[in-house]
Amino acid sequence: MSQPTRRDFLQTTTLAAASAALPYWFAQQRTMADDAKSPNERPKVGCIGNGGMGSGDAAAIKNYGDIVALCDVDSNRSGVLNDKLLGGKAEFFEDYRKLLDRKDIDVVTISTPDHWHTRIALAALRAGKDVHCQKPLTLTIDEGKLLCKVVKETGRVFQVGTQQRSEHNFQKAVALAREGRIGKIKTVHVAIGGAPKGGPFKKQAPPAHLNWDSWLGQAPLVEYIPERSHNNFRWWYEYSGGKMTDWGAHHVDIAQWAIGMEGSGPTSLEVLENVHPVPYEKGWPTVDDSYNAATNFNVKVTYPNGVVVFIRDDCKDQGFDNGVMFEGETGRFFVNRGKLTGAPVEELEKNPISEEVFKALRKGKNRDNHMGNFIACVKDRGQTQSDVFSHHRILTTCHLANIALRLNRTLKWNPETEQILGDDEANGWQKREQRKGYEVA
Repeated sequence: MSQPTRRDFLQTTTLAAASAALPYWFAQQRTMADDAKSPNERPKVGCIGNGGMGSGDAAAIKNYGDIVALCDVDSNRSGVLNDKLLGGKAEFFEDYRKLLDRKDIDVVTISTPDHWHTRIALAALRAGKDVHCQKPLTLTIDEGKLLCKVVKETGRVFQVGTQQRSEHNFQKAVALAREGRIGKIKTVHVAIGGAPKGGPFKKQAPPAHLNWDSWLGQAPLVEYIPERSHNNFRWWYEYSGGKMTDWGAHHVDIAQWAIGMEGSGPTSLEVLENVHPVPYEKGWPTVDDSYNAATNFNVKVTYPNGVVVFIRDDCKDQGFDNGVMFEGETGRFFVNRGKLTGAPVEELEKNPISEEVFKALRKGKNRDNHMGNFIACVKDRGQTQSDVFSHHRILTTCHLANIALRLNRTLKWNPETEQILGDDEANGWQKREQRKGYEVA
């Protein structure tokens, strides 16, 4: 595509993300902006990563604070967002460190590709900013351990963009499980969808408006392929973990939260089905011009309390697709973003869930939506609904599942020491080699 055509395309589609593509959970109800007594009570915000999710996050936080700076290694994205959403008033940068140098910025949103989340978040925390970061928060297990440590050290407020934790149906599903409405939970089926196949793709020179070296960051230096960047990055293991960390960050979270394991983790992960679009050797794909995340998978995850969770690309043989099915001693129920169904749900009208159970699931002030909860916690320094510590634990499960898939073998995990048992090669995948100049530390 020629550059003018690309710019025209971005102007008509990227900015749609600030409105039409705004996630369903950012419903416009009463906001903290309505509550503000003066403009000084609204935090100054910097938005890092200005693509699809970044535009949505910017539009959401604009209800609560004043966006004064944007940052993206693709100058087209910052320029379009600045013009259309902010009237051209924000300063924008290519280097996130220069944005963080602004002393007037209180809060940052991080909506970059996954492999940049941790490095930028660490820098923001150390610069004294409160952080809202998109999921999945980390590229590796070790990154999660480091982020937890630095959040504790800095005392900053941190919210992860796993918005299902703020959605009433998911809270209700977790409460049903916690109250024992289906007896002791035995099995959970999590369907998160499969990844697409694609390639081989053509290698070419990067466009002038994209700093390709910076976009790659800690990942290996490779030639530019349009399908590697922007919306398709998650199908490359170098930058993400496919559907396992994309949708897994949402649905595995709900499953682990509901069974009371959000502060712990699994004890074993067994690969039952494993399909990659390209060959793998020693954990890495052997082809560099095609999507390489697992396309179909079924991983059996066992927890210390005896509950077994199956993480699958789909559960059509169980009668449902994307979502979470809980099975207990006396019944079962299903939840996803569109519905909450099952006999225990039908019984709620006559036998509602205890408000005490709901209160135990809610962190911080119960605002109108996920971003509202974050800003409320920025103001009162409370714990956010989706905190870094629980997210690290559930995402560790997803990372372990990916390691098991890549190495194609069962893993034993100690959730107390956070180590893989008896498998040095697999344990080595808790971190990755990082390109010089882009290390995460």
